Amino acid sequence: MLFVQTDAMELPKEHKEYKKGFVTIKGARQNNLNNVSLEIPRDALVVFTGISGSGKSSLAFGTLYAEAQRRYLESVSPYARRLFNQMPIPEVDEIEGLSPAVALQQQRGSGTTRSSVGSVTTLSNLLRMLYSRAGDYPKGQPLLYADSFSTNTPEGACPECHGLGKVYQVTEESMVPDDTLTIREKAIAAWPTAWQGKNLRDILVTLGYDIDIPWKDLPQKDRDWILFTEEQPKVPVYRNLNREEVQIALEQKSEPSYMGTYTGAKKHVLHTFSNTQSKLMKERVKKYMLSKECPACHGKRLRKESLSVKFAGYDIAEISRLPLKKLYSIFLPYSDGSALELNKLSEKHQEKGIVAQRIAEDLIGRVSVLLELGLGYLSLERSTPTLSPGEHQRLRLATQVRSNLFGVVYVLDEPSAGLHPADTKALLKTLDRLKASGNSLFVVEHEIDVIHQADWIVDVGPEAGEGGGEILYSGPPGGLKNIERSKTGIHLFNKNSFEKTQIRKPETWLKLSGVTRNNLEDLEISFPLRTLTSVTGISGSGKSSLVSQVLVDLMNQHLGNKTSSEDELDEASQQNPIETLQGEIIAGAEMIQRMIVVNQKPIGRTPRSNLATYTGLFDVVRKLFASTELAKSRKYTAGRFSFNVGKGRCPNCEGEGFVMVELLFLPSVYAPCPVCEGSRYHKETLEVTYREKNIAQILDMTVDQASSFFEDEDRVKRPLQVLQEVGLGYLRLGQSATELSGGEAQRIKLAKELQRANRGNTLYILDEPTTGLHPTDVEKLQIQLTKLVNAGNTVIVVEHDMQIIAASDWVIDVGPGAGDEGGKVVVAGTPETVAKNKQSKTAPYLHQTLYGQY
Repeated sequence: MLFVQTDAMELPKEHKEYKKGFVTIKGARQNNLNNVSLEIPRDALVVFTGISGSGKSSLAFGTLYAEAQRRYLESVSPYARRLFNQMPIPEVDEIEGLSPAVALQQQRGSGTTRSSVGSVTTLSNLLRMLYSRAGDYPKGQPLLYADSFSTNTPEGACPECHGLGKVYQVTEESMVPDDTLTIREKAIAAWPTAWQGKNLRDILVTLGYDIDIPWKDLPQKDRDWILFTEEQPKVPVYRNLNREEVQIALEQKSEPSYMGTYTGAKKHVLHTFSNTQSKLMKERVKKYMLSKECPACHGKRLRKESLSVKFAGYDIAEISRLPLKKLYSIFLPYSDGSALELNKLSEKHQEKGIVAQRIAEDLIGRVSVLLELGLGYLSLERSTPTLSPGEHQRLRLATQVRSNLFGVVYVLDEPSAGLHPADTKALLKTLDRLKASGNSLFVVEHEIDVIHQADWIVDVGPEAGEGGGEILYSGPPGGLKNIERSKTGIHLFNKNSFEKTQIRKPETWLKLSGVTRNNLEDLEISFPLRTLTSVTGISGSGKSSLVSQVLVDLMNQHLGNKTSSEDELDEASQQNPIETLQGEIIAGAEMIQRMIVVNQKPIGRTPRSNLATYTGLFDVVRKLFASTELAKSRKYTAGRFSFNVGKGRCPNCEGEGFVMVELLFLPSVYAPCPVCEGSRYHKETLEVTYREKNIAQILDMTVDQASSFFEDEDRVKRPLQVLQEVGLGYLRLGQSATELSGGEAQRIKLAKELQRANRGNTLYILDEPTTGLHPTDVEKLQIQLTKLVNAGNTVIVVEHDMQIIAASDWVIDVGPGAGDEGGKVVVAGTPETVAKNKQSKTAPYLHQTLYGQY
């Protein structure tokens, strides 16, 4: 066992207190961990720090939590184990003193649209029980069970809209926007494009319809059948023949090109919308569906019997739409009994009153924790895909606080992500409550304010990837000051490190007027062009609504952009249409030629997507291999060197590099493919080398290694250099997209943009680009943002990180509060101006960064 400390450092006094209870780790080798051994205290707030990719998550989640889960699952029945999402068994020699663990990880856009704040926190269950047992029923209406107040059950869901709150219509006008076109000219816009659309047109020719006269000239009965028929006739199709020739072929019973099945346009739209897994396809067919509020439930999603039951004057749908802060004020008098006056009630009503008081007590207890965590602006009906990872994690954290468990290890992944410094204080109070209940908190974190509160710090590094995986320090915070190799220590103890290098004065402006969305009401706002602007404000203040929604939408309208990439489609906004947008750009849009939104969505959804393929550098590498003498002699094209294509990839694992071994009751084991030994390629493909390296060896290189290897090949060197500049030199070229964090994905997208020839006059929008970044990496990001502005572009970031905000040219602070207490511009100006504003909740933290004091 090793307690890591420097020779010069004397063991702090606090260390003696923890000798009673330690978790001891010996020989951890998970991912890049370099056979590390250390001990960390239980019943304490332990923060794992280090630059991005250093190995801290591998230690906290991949080793400690994975081992705790493995031990727990060994104690449950084999059948029950199959219900868990089991983590791989960690590579570690031994762990002693480990308690059962609960992991609270970042989950971006998790859950379905039917999952909500109410369901995650279980508050909706309480409300349903309350309305069932203590609601005010209309005279003569029988008692309804709790299920009748759920939009997800047949007993509760509105029969008209099936609990969606909207009804969708597909009409002739929606599917045929231009009735002067012929069917051949694609009058039926709702039909699929490319081959399938041609197939349907050819089938209509076989069926005897004239597809060469304007749609409006077709008889109504023909138009109705073509669009709305439920029939699916299967008929012979004759390619490239006109109407008369097809009729002759039919009469002569000629051999058709193939047999085609007809599908009506409406049926195609509804079937695609309901069943496709492709966001792009769903978005495409949605354009031909007219949605309107359900006339039966008026958007409340429940049947009328359920909506007729009231509590405190609200039906359950109305009360679920209120912010949690308002909910708290409604239920407080019921929880203490002051609203009930039980002693004055009849015996029958006393029973209802007791139920109301008990449920209100529990509800108030749960909601108060959510308010402490700064989530008072959320409503119970808010769907989980629209939540940020930080919001989702804090909701689950609140549930744990309420559970009153004792002796548990909570492993948290950057709980401060997406939090304004003012909200971080509330988070720390909640963590203290969990600790005070006798639990251990192991937290992966970059936020300096959270690290300052730690009882114990485990600093991993010194670099990322292969240059990391070493424990630089494990001990109380004060000792980190003496560790020269620690990058965390530099930022933790150097209060006055901020220096402003460049000041730009705004000259031209992008002006928006009448902006109304979510909590923004008739807002007038101006963004300076060719500068770096930070939009700040506490969580829920309206800054993302302003920038990531309104500004993006209005600029898209101005530029005529259409979303063409599945990665850029926002699932949450598709499935939960945002409240009606109002607003317009009144000046400055003509100065912007294009817009780039750099978000944290994954760069790919499968392990086949990776860093090399996404950035485009793999195309160049494959061409280099195809240009070698051996490849030419074998007539190998660049396609041969793709692991996604039949001839070049390993036939056994089909280019995956591994095979899955099912162990039934244990976690499935992924073993390297025995044929290609994990290389993903056919052995003949691997015989081709470029400067003595085969294609699999290239993919196994880190960005740093590949940059040296391709020193003389500018087409490969340039994208690699940019990846290094944004701090991603530690990633392997073939690293699967599914292994990357949101922050890494965002920086890869940024690097892809930076390597393009910069024309200037581009608007870059980034939503919290510092999420998951160590302060050292934030500095690298800052340099890249400055480069973009210096090249004549406009950069607007939604941000909580004071390093970025202080270095901005302009700051727009939204608030002052969250939800209905926010949505206004508190102050806009230079960082120095904002730092002096008394109404701004950002000001004191910005003042401290700029001047080293509050």
